[in-house]
Amino acid sequence: MEITLEVPDQYLVDQDPAELARRIKLYAALLMFQSEELSAGAAAELAEVDRFTFAAECQKHGIPLVDYPAEDLRAELAALRNRA
Repeated sequence: MEITLEVPDQYLVDQDPAELARRIKLYAALLMFQSEELSAGAAAELAEVDRFTFAAECQKHGIPLVDYPAEDLRAELAALRNRA
């Protein structure tokens, strides 16, 4: 599927349109992953990058790949300790 986006020329100063399109796809993928609309794999596919590159971009933008609440981790550790 192709989506057309009108970008005013003022935002293309000293930028290659293809590079801007690549960045817009990446940022859309990052936001959709962060908002849990896409998995990491699907977001990487949307951005047309490999999973390692996507993980690096998440780190660069402060987006955790795994969002696991500390309380849940403590509860699971306590449950494991009780089994022993």
